[in-house]
Amino acid sequence: MAIFSKSTPKKAKMPKKVTVSPNAGARVLKSSRGRGVSASTGRTSDVLRAPWLSEKALIATERGVYVFAIPEKATKYDVAAAVTAIYKVTPKKVNIVNLPAKLKMMRTRRGLGKQSVRRKAYVFLQAGDTIQFA
Repeated sequence: MAIFSKSTPKKAKMPKKVTVSPNAGARVLKSSRGRGVSASTGRTSDVLRAPWLSEKALIATERGVYVFAIPEKATKYDVAAAVTAIYKVTPKKVNIVNLPAKLKMMRTRRGLGKQSVRRKAYVFLQAGDTIQFA
């Protein structure tokens, strides 16, 4: 009987194919899994909170890698769509890093404080593409 068998059916993996196509005046980033974020909905403006300005991030800009602070719910597809809509460049690759909360010394009676959880996205651009922050 199939009810008591130990083998489970294997799910077919869907390829991660990403395409950018114009749709009624707005750019839409779609993956093969059916997700998509439209630039006309206003969600892309909330995805890129600010450029991440650290010494390491500024050195990486010379190689075409830009770092942005992003919200916890943002995905790689959201970040790629936001960069395409705001800066008019197509990213080659997007990596996301979750930074944990840290305990920090405070010079008060409390003694310890907690730095909040943060998230950043590394956006890799094609050779020759640049982003101007100011």
